[in-house]
Amino acid sequence: MNSSLALQRPSLRHTGTEPLRALAEYASHWLTPLRGLPRGDGHTVVMFPGLASDAKAFGPLRRQCSRLGYQAVDWGRGLNRGPEGEVEPWLDRLTDDIAELIDKDPKARPATLLGWSLGGIYAREVAKRLSCSVRQVITLGTPFSASADHSRVGWLYEWLSGQPARIDGRLSARLAAPPRVPTTSIYSRSDGVVAWQTCTHGSPRPHVEDIEVPGSHLGMAWNPATLRIVAERLARPVATQPASGAM
Repeated sequence: MNSSLALQRPSLRHTGTEPLRALAEYASHWLTPLRGLPRGDGHTVVMFPGLASDAKAFGPLRRQCSRLGYQAVDWGRGLNRGPEGEVEPWLDRLTDDIAELIDKDPKARPATLLGWSLGGIYAREVAKRLSCSVRQVITLGTPFSASADHSRVGWLYEWLSGQPARIDGRLSARLAAPPRVPTTSIYSRSDGVVAWQTCTHGSPRPHVEDIEVPGSHLGMAWNPATLRIVAERLARPVATQPASGAM
């Protein structure tokens, strides 16, 4: 667990350049050909958008997954405004919805859950509840290891959700615990939205990976390095994944 005393919010330099860097990454995903990516096996990939974004933000990544042969689907909740009302009942309802998405095609199970920023928190928590139907979790710039609000968007979360962006000790420990399925966290040290340290697991564990990419937070799902890593993780057969449940 990262100590809240040792962490700071991203630098204003990184925060201020986020839009320009994200725009450059969006352009680069068109200009940088991603050759030699492994073809998919047809399993379902459920995508959870970040705070204040929706399915459109996942456009490049969703198109890539579809081209590679996966069934890429949106989480089905539209704009991510944060949890509505009490968190536990809201997560219960979200889990039921995702279970329905996954169960639509039994041949496409188990599914991969892929979340960006706050969406990655949802992906991890849903995977803990649906581990039998989930093969892996991949998160992009997700601050699951925060013991306080070390982001630059706490105000936005409060405005959209109507709830304070508070993280107590119990919730912090729960979010930091990885699902019992292979879990990959992709993060950037130049993230201008969340403290990059909160996107890492800290101590090594057999079934979790932390992978650094250069780039912004807002452009994480358009970053060519991210696109390649996601394609490689999706192509891993279930049988060769790190052992589920190893902690």
